[in-house]
Amino acid sequence: MKDRVRVGVIGIGSVSRVYIPHLRRLNLEGLPNEIVVACDLNPARAAVARDTYGIDTFTTDYREVLARDDVDAVLILTAMQVHGEITRAALAAGKHVLVEKPMSMDLDEAALIVKEAKTAKGILVCAPHTTLSRTYKEMWRAIHSGKIGRPVSARGFYGWSGPSWGKWFYQPGGGPMFDLGVYNVMTLTGLLGPCKRVMAMTGTAIPERVVDDEMMTVQTEDNFQLLLDFGNQCFGVVTTGFTLQKYKVPGIEIYGTEGTIQMFGEDWDPQGYEIWENDKGYWAVHEDRSRWPWTDGVRDMLAAIHEGRKPVNSPEHAYHVLDIMVKCAESGRSGQAIPVTSTFEPPHFGEAGDRIAPHLDHAPE
Repeated sequence: MKDRVRVGVIGIGSVSRVYIPHLRRLNLEGLPNEIVVACDLNPARAAVARDTYGIDTFTTDYREVLARDDVDAVLILTAMQVHGEITRAALAAGKHVLVEKPMSMDLDEAALIVKEAKTAKGILVCAPHTTLSRTYKEMWRAIHSGKIGRPVSARGFYGWSGPSWGKWFYQPGGGPMFDLGVYNVMTLTGLLGPCKRVMAMTGTAIPERVVDDEMMTVQTEDNFQLLLDFGNQCFGVVTTGFTLQKYKVPGIEIYGTEGTIQMFGEDWDPQGYEIWENDKGYWAVHEDRSRWPWTDGVRDMLAAIHEGRKPVNSPEHAYHVLDIMVKCAESGRSGQAIPVTSTFEPPHFGEAGDRIAPHLDHAPE
């Protein structure tokens, strides 16, 4: 394979089961790559890497992956609590990096990652990748072209009853906002722009759970209602938690002064959208049967490497999303509204011209 990207996968758990097959499919789509090494703290996963994925080279130390000259890029698919440490080390080693969400659990460390990514030899791609789906792009174009007027209200919804594996989900640095709500925060800020202020109500609704066949005390919040102020009287809400058994609502809804647009399915698994425009007077349905994969940031990473360009999503956007989530937790504990001072430029999917449509400018009138 000419100019193939040689990849090291750090973390051979549940997430790798989706990323690795996707990575290999991309060989058939003109994005040549090869997985040369796998890494996991659990030595028993060497057999998984070998028998399931055909990866013969395995280590329990991510530093060994980063020290290899035959590794061009790494996928960081570990527990959230160590994302920041490994990401910084990978950038320092000159590797291209895809890190699952969030890039770090600490804002100061995340700020260093963003700074270091600006001068690093490799590119940095941060999950989640919701802005890459066809459904998202079509909704973005509809909103930015003014089909629903000026957006004034929005809602994101994603949760479930919670994992029965991985105690780290329920320990400090874990929780549903970082694991689930992060998708909605990425999507809403991508569609509407940077958030200016947050307020939240948070709590631990289920204080004890059986995880990995053992009863444990939940040490972080599992129930969230997050309010987002985008400026100029445009507000949003994100509902997430390991407390939602089942639901039947759109994953994303945007309400404007002239209409409404809402997504079918979740923003990590979108199936199209429907739009109401007041001047037309009916719901127009736009189905998407492409089954876009939520791991598609790996496609953008490989394409960016092969084409010598920047990835679609910026580290600044990922930092802004983390900033919102950290301040959501602070607000839930303090009961106070908290300003969000970070900002970013959302990815643009329209024609050349103004980067911000006038009706999406949230500057005070």
